[in-house]
Amino acid sequence: MWEGLGYYSRCKNLIETARFISKKLNGKFPDKFEDILSLKGVGNYTASAIASFAYNLPYAVVDGNVFRVLSRVFGIKKPIDSTEGKKFFSQLAFELLDKQQPGVYNQALMDFGAVICKPQNPGCNNCVLRNHCSAFKNDLVNKLPVKEKKIKITIRWFNYLVIESGGKVYIHKRTANDIWKNLHEFVLIETRNNASVTKILAKAEKDNILKKDSYQLLSVSPLSFQQLSHQKIQGRFIKITLKKEVVLAGFKPVSSKQLLNHAFPRFINAYFGRKGS
Repeated sequence: MWEGLGYYSRCKNLIETARFISKKLNGKFPDKFEDILSLKGVGNYTASAIASFAYNLPYAVVDGNVFRVLSRVFGIKKPIDSTEGKKFFSQLAFELLDKQQPGVYNQALMDFGAVICKPQNPGCNNCVLRNHCSAFKNDLVNKLPVKEKKIKITIRWFNYLVIESGGKVYIHKRTANDIWKNLHEFVLIETRNNASVTKILAKAEKDNILKKDSYQLLSVSPLSFQQLSHQKIQGRFIKITLKKEVVLAGFKPVSSKQLLNHAFPRFINAYFGRKGS
């Protein structure tokens, strides 16, 4: 049910936490900040949100919207992704917090950042804080907040062998601590660059995935792309048929109907969605 939504580790944490609350806490969700924070998959931001929204406890929620509003209104140039910056903004957010209505205050500040003080094209002309906003007065709206680090994007080339035999294709579940863990895929040949189909098939033969003259190339898909937060996945799908059925270690042959019972990453689902795949 989570397939295609991403954030798969969050899904696993949600399940584990739900089971812990159900079995160990007799179904009662913790109502103290420290206990909420100790739950699997819950960090300071989520714990603060739950504590203030659900229990009206005085904890400031600091998300991207709040960082942006505070940095602009007060003209703060400390990087929001630095240790010093995070500590400074958290302290400021707590000082400004309405201790009597923390949930309402937190939600209002987050919504204000999402609707008015947006990252691009903020509604400064309709902003009730424009006369108090340091960034607006000093023409710094588009320069704040400041980020110290740039996300480094890793480019990876995934070349999938869609190996058919007797009306079935070979798939397996990804189990390594990498992207798409516990999702299914075809036989993967990962390369450092955009390798030719000839080189990919030669590597498959060298790795004893395929045997020379034991298969026939059916089709090669156009290049596919998927942008993740820190990675860009590029590659193609090489459809081949085996002249006789073989056993591929770690893989199982499944029919096209059985494929529907397995979860795949969006990169592969996009391939399924193409005509003639």
